[in-house]
Amino acid sequence: MIMGFLDILLGRTKPVAPDLDQLFALPSAALTLEAAAGFTPTGGGAVCFATVEGAAFEQTHREVQALLDADTDRGGVPVELRQDDFGYSWLVSRRSPDQLPQLVNDLHAVNSSMEVNGFGPQLLCSLAAFEDERGRSLALVYLYKRGTFYPFAPLPGSGQRRDSALELQVKAALASDLRIEQDLSRWFPVWGAPGL
Repeated sequence: MIMGFLDILLGRTKPVAPDLDQLFALPSAALTLEAAAGFTPTGGGAVCFATVEGAAFEQTHREVQALLDADTDRGGVPVELRQDDFGYSWLVSRRSPDQLPQLVNDLHAVNSSMEVNGFGPQLLCSLAAFEDERGRSLALVYLYKRGTFYPFAPLPGSGQRRDSALELQVKAALASDLRIEQDLSRWFPVWGAPGL
């Protein structure tokens, strides 16, 4: 009781527990996104995590990759592990654009496996990629530690610029479909994210 009172006085809040089942809201949100802004799934998605060294992590990674690669419905490229320019690891899954529910299952399986094996603190985010008829890219990014989503819309061309107006439009459109991150300072850019 006293600790809760001190937390209030000092402005501390308990972190939101990750709710991986929030990922299963993506397929219905995709319908809203297509109707509101003309974006459709590309079939690409990825889970980002801080790179960890050691045999236990390597074993977990191999198990997750074997599980997802064993999926007989997967056509084309198997799941792959990539590292970005910032030193983070991405487990990338590619599906056909009409297989968003299966992609979501992949993302959920990766997150769950890492969490169960004690690597939850290393999980950063997951994303599903979308595009419109004009070739604009958009990602719906799930923040693991916050249990919320936000849109990320990089502008085409050179440089690292984002389409903030589009991101706010998507935020408004998906407010009743997804748990949207309200703190815009947490809408981190995921430049060069594999799967996007």
